[in-house]
Amino acid sequence: MSKVFFKPLPTGSFLMLLLFVAVLVSSIAVAYSAHLNRTLLNGLYTELSERDKAQAEWGRLILEQSTWTAHSRIEALATDQLKMHVPDAADVRMVAP
Repeated sequence: MSKVFFKPLPTGSFLMLLLFVAVLVSSIAVAYSAHLNRTLLNGLYTELSERDKAQAEWGRLILEQSTWTAHSRIEALATDQLKMHVPDAADVRMVAP
């Protein structure tokens, strides 16, 4: 029967191994955090770009709406297409409520 003797670990080697693992995990966490931060920042810039495009489109639509609803255009369409005209003062009648 042979006896196997294990040499005892030096004092503090378990603590050093534990600290090494903690530093390794911490460094991986820092790298992951930096990667996640960059990914989220890219997403933010993409969303800001979409917002700017939507605001520009909104401005163009507001301008188009104001063009289509301009009083001079409405009056010209009413005169040309509907043959409407401003009544004379004699043709206007006031109705009591």
